[in-house]
Amino acid sequence: MRVKSISFMMIIATLMLFPSLVFATAETLVGTRGVAGFPVYGQGQAGNMKVAYGTYDVAAAVEDGDIFQLCRIPPNATVIGGRFYADDLDVTVGTAALDMDIGWAANGVDAADADGLLNAGTLSGDAVTGVKPETGTSMPLGGVLITSGKKTFSEETVIQAEVNTAAASFTTGTIGVVIHYTMD
Repeated sequence: MRVKSISFMMIIATLMLFPSLVFATAETLVGTRGVAGFPVYGQGQAGNMKVAYGTYDVAAAVEDGDIFQLCRIPPNATVIGGRFYADDLDVTVGTAALDMDIGWAANGVDAADADGLLNAGTLSGDAVTGVKPETGTSMPLGGVLITSGKKTFSEETVIQAEVNTAAASFTTGTIGVVIHYTMD
C-alpha cells in the first residue's frame, strides 16, 4: 500500500511542477500570408472582384482557442464571399470533435469576430462514398455574408480561423481560406 501512496504523491508533485504537461495553452499561429507586412493588394477599379487567400500547415495538435492568421485584406475591402478548406485533421471516423470557425481579428475599428465569416461546426472530413470520394472540408463562407450580404472593413484586417474544440484524434494537414472582396 505504501508504494501506491508514493507513486500517487509523485504524480501530484509532477503535475504541480509541470502543469504544461497536462494543461496546454492556446496559441496564435501565423501563416505566410497572414504575417504583418505581407503585401495587401487593393488596386484596380471599384467593383472588380479581388481575392485574398492563405493557408497554414497544421503540424501539431490544435487546442481550444488556437488562432490561425491566414491572410490580410486591405482597408476599405468589402468581403462578398469565399471558401474555407481543410484536410481531415480529425481522423476519428464518425465521431470527430474538431470545431473551427472563420472570422477576423480586431483592426482598431471592428471588434474581433471569431465566426463572423463561418461557423463551421464539427469538421468530420470523412469521405462520402459514391458522392465525394476524397476526405477533407470545403465550405462556402456564411456568417455576416448571409445575414447582411457583405462586410466592409475600413482598416487592414486579418482573416483567421479559430479552434473551438480540439480534435478527438488529430493528424497533420493544411487549412486555408479564399476571400472574395471588392474595393468600393
